Amino acid sequence: MGKLDAGDKARPSPSGPGRQDRLAAGLRGQAGRRLLLPRDDTPGCTKEACQFNDNLHAFAKAKVPVLGISADSADKHRKFREKYGLTFPLLTDADHTVGEAYGAWGEKTLYGKKSIGVIRSTFLIAADGTVARPWYHVKADGHAAKVLAELEA
Repeated sequence: MGKLDAGDKARPSPSGPGRQDRLAAGLRGQAGRRLLLPRDDTPGCTKEACQFNDNLHAFAKAKVPVLGISADSADKHRKFREKYGLTFPLLTDADHTVGEAYGAWGEKTLYGKKSIGVIRSTFLIAADGTVARPWYHVKADGHAAKVLAELEA
């Protein structure tokens, strides 16, 4: 699937047994932020996740809950959250269904080498279920501040 533009219908978040189903259902009708992260506990993902976590109060004030999504297992997410004190939910997209639906899974270049994987992306989802703003190929460091600045503009 191709990249999403502002106004496109948002795709569902990952769901599965238990909490993820309830979490996805609980966010229906709310604005939200979905981060598609390549991998837990890597330098870029850690920096980005920690910066979003450090700004959760500001996101809550803007009524924008934050969700992180990657292919990592629930156990790996739990360890990552504990290690860095992350308090926002991390959901599993093991088969890349969500990444593909958002246009955030595909060819990318890292250090001059092309590969297939998660394209670091962020999506602001409006309360009506549409994409208010997509960000593709983001730089981890400073991205949370850029998103907040745009929310506050």
